[in-house]
Amino acid sequence: MDIGDLLADGGVVLRSGASSKRQALHTVADAAAHALGLPEGKVLEALLEREALGSTGLGSGVAVPHARLDGVRQVTGVFVRLDTPVAYGSVDDRPVDLLFALFAPPSDGAEHLRALAAVSRALRSSEMREHLRQAHTADAIHALFVSDRAPATAA
Repeated sequence: MDIGDLLADGGVVLRSGASSKRQALHTVADAAAHALGLPEGKVLEALLEREALGSTGLGSGVAVPHARLDGVRQVTGVFVRLDTPVAYGSVDDRPVDLLFALFAPPSDGAEHLRALAAVSRALRSSEMREHLRQAHTADAIHALFVSDRAPATAA
């Protein structure tokens, strides 16, 4: 699966200013709302409902929030990089600065799970995380997620 194909147009946000998990998810919801053409409140509510089931913080400063939403036609992602990591309740208790959020139609099961697995696998790479943290533009971030350019080493 080419993770770059999951990213929505305009779905890469390099931003600071979040001081909490909720604010970070608000930033994700804002980006997703614009990319998906959905109300921001609806997107944020779906993300918060999913987080209530358990944190989507994977560790190493990474979170993969996700939700199923009416109005989404295919699995779509947005990527947000925070300048200042926020407490997130991750499995390793480290704060999060890289968020790759996925949104899927309510009826989509298998494709949503494949996308979650692919994103999680890519973000386990310490090399990939470092490249994402050092990239200066949204285009550079997007290029990192294109299969033939994504670092393959895991750590």
